[in-house]
Amino acid sequence: MSNATSGAGDEQRPAADPSGASGVDLARVALRAAKEQARARGAAARQRTQARRGGLRSGARADGRDPQPLGSAISRLITERGWETPAAVGGVMGRWPQIVGEDLAKHCVPQRYDDAPDERVLTVRCDSTAWATQLRLLAPQLVARLNETLGQGTVRLIRVLGPQGADRRFGPLRAPGSRGSGDTYG
Repeated sequence: MSNATSGAGDEQRPAADPSGASGVDLARVALRAAKEQARARGAAARQRTQARRGGLRSGARADGRDPQPLGSAISRLITERGWETPAAVGGVMGRWPQIVGEDLAKHCVPQRYDDAPDERVLTVRCDSTAWATQLRLLAPQLVARLNETLGQGTVRLIRVLGPQGADRRFGPLRAPGSRGSGDTYG
């Protein structure tokens, strides 16, 4: 028999490698590829197993899933959400007596802060018209002090509200169209 005809029992030999690599080098390349495939299959199997067990577990090294101190977690949340200015203003409302003084703090209470870019208004309610007038006179100095504490441009205007009068109810002792108590402001 000649080699010209190929029979069913003939052995197939690999074609000669054009790069000149020997059989040992080819075996190493094939072994490396098989190991990488096995690692990939193992990693996929581990992920499926961990998903069935309820997700990844924290290991010995620190990562994002580990417990954090409450202060740093809140600071990170405030920074991520962009709540720096409202949080700072909230802190000012808590320290109101130290910022404006005890006498003024007894009679004038901050109500809200509007953080619209063109407004930035702090609304303050006073318990009498006299204190509301006093606060209106002190407003420029108070705005400067608040901006010194919070950062320049945080508060542009202080809106002063006078005492909140009684509800406008009509009854036997009230004239229609009256405004309530005699101490009305605004």
